[in-house]
Amino acid sequence: MGLARAGGAFLWAARSRLHGNGVGRRPRLPSCSSALRCQYFSSEKAAENNAMTPMLKHLVMKIKSTGPITVAEYMREVLTNPVKGYYVQHDMLGESGDFITSPEISQIFGELIGIWFVSEWIANGKPNKFQLVELGPGRGSLTSDILRVFNQLNSLLHKCDISVHLVEISPKLSEIQASVLTEGKIELQESCLTYMQGLTKTGLPVFWYRDLNDVPGGFNFYLAHEFFDALPIHKFQKTEKGWRELLVDIDPEALDKLRFVLAPSATPAAEAFIHDKESRDHVEVSPDAGVTIQKLAHNIEENGGAALIIDYGHDGTKTDTFRGFCGHKLHDVLTSPGMADLTADVDFSYLKRMARGVAALGPIKQQDFLRNMGIDIRLQVLLQNANDANNRNQLLRSYEMLMDLDKMGGRFNFFAMLPPSRLGISGKGTKPSASASVAGFGELVWK
Repeated sequence: MGLARAGGAFLWAARSRLHGNGVGRRPRLPSCSSALRCQYFSSEKAAENNAMTPMLKHLVMKIKSTGPITVAEYMREVLTNPVKGYYVQHDMLGESGDFITSPEISQIFGELIGIWFVSEWIANGKPNKFQLVELGPGRGSLTSDILRVFNQLNSLLHKCDISVHLVEISPKLSEIQASVLTEGKIELQESCLTYMQGLTKTGLPVFWYRDLNDVPGGFNFYLAHEFFDALPIHKFQKTEKGWRELLVDIDPEALDKLRFVLAPSATPAAEAFIHDKESRDHVEVSPDAGVTIQKLAHNIEENGGAALIIDYGHDGTKTDTFRGFCGHKLHDVLTSPGMADLTADVDFSYLKRMARGVAALGPIKQQDFLRNMGIDIRLQVLLQNANDANNRNQLLRSYEMLMDLDKMGGRFNFFAMLPPSRLGISGKGTKPSASASVAGFGELVWK
C-alpha cells in the first residue's frame, strides 16, 4: 500500500531535506500467591530502598482505614499522587533514570513521526490550522524533533496556524520540557486551564495542561508515546468460584510490606469488564485507557485530525504483564512504592473496541512502521553527514535498538485513529477505497 499521491513525492523530498546531528479490622482475604503466576524481579536499587518510603506509609494508612485497594488505585496513588507520586517527584527518563525511550535514542524516530503528521495534514486537504497534542511528553525530545521537521518544511507549512499542547502532570518534567522547547515560559494562575505557556524555539505557541479534557477541541493531531502503558489497570483472576479481582493488602506477617490478595466475591469492576467469551484465566483492563481513546476518537470524528499511539502491548492475548522498572532493571511492583515506575502492556484489542466512530489502523510493529516511513534512507543521509567514526557507530547502534525485533523494533507497536472518510469509508459496511493509503501502515510506493 502506498502513500496518498499528494504526499508521496513530498515525503521523498522531505527526507532528503532533513539534516542534523546523529546523536479497624478488615476481613481476611485469600492470598493470590498460588492462583496468580506472577514473576517479579527486584533491582539492586530497590534493595537499597527497602525502608518505609513516604508512599508506602501513605498506602499502609490508607489500607488500614479503607481495606484492600484495587491494583488500579494502587497504580494511581504510586504514580500520580500530587504529593508523593513517582511521576510528580522524579525525572525517570534517560541513562540516569529508570528507563529510556526511543526519542532519547535517536533523532530519526521523532523526525519520521513529524513527517507522518505532515503527510496526514496533506491527505486531509492542508487545513489552515492544526494543534499538535502530546500526552505525557517525557523530556520533550519527541516534540522537539517533530517541531524541527515542521520548521524545515516551513515553505509547505508557513500558511498553517500550528500550536503545541502538552498534557503533563509532573512539575519536574514540565520544567524540563520548557527548557528543551522554549526560550522562556510563563507560569499561569491555577484557575487557568493551562498552567504554563510559552513560545517554542521555532516561534510556535505551546501550552501545558494537567488534564486532556482541558485541551481545546478542533483539528488535532494526537500523539501518545509510552503513555497508555502507565495508565492504571484492574487485574482479574479466574477461580473455581468465578472471576475475582486482584487487590493490594498489608502483609499480616510483615506490617511494613504489601501483598496481593483475591477479593472474596465478584467486584463491580469484574462484572463490568470481563466478557462472557473471555478464554484467558488472567485479565488486565484499563478503564482509563478506554475513556482516553473515546475522548480522542470523538474529537477526530467531529473535527478531523488523527491520533498516533506508540507503546508496547498485545492484541488481547497476554495475561499478567504488570511490572516495575527501577534503574533500568525489573523491579518488584510492591516494593518501595513511589521509587520505581509501574507499567503494563497495552491491550490494543481493547483500544480498538473503544475507538468508536473512527477508522483504526494497526497495531503494527515499530520495525515495520519505521521502515515504511523510510528510516533506512534517513539513516544513510545521516551517515554521509557524520564527521567521524564515533558518530557513525552511534547512529548504527541507535538504528539497531529502534529496529531489532528482539529490542524496540518488535516490542513496540504503532496504532492510529483517523476519520473514516480518510480511508474512503462513508458508512457501515463500506470498504476502504483502494486508492486510500496511510503512511507507515503499508509498504511505500514512490510515485
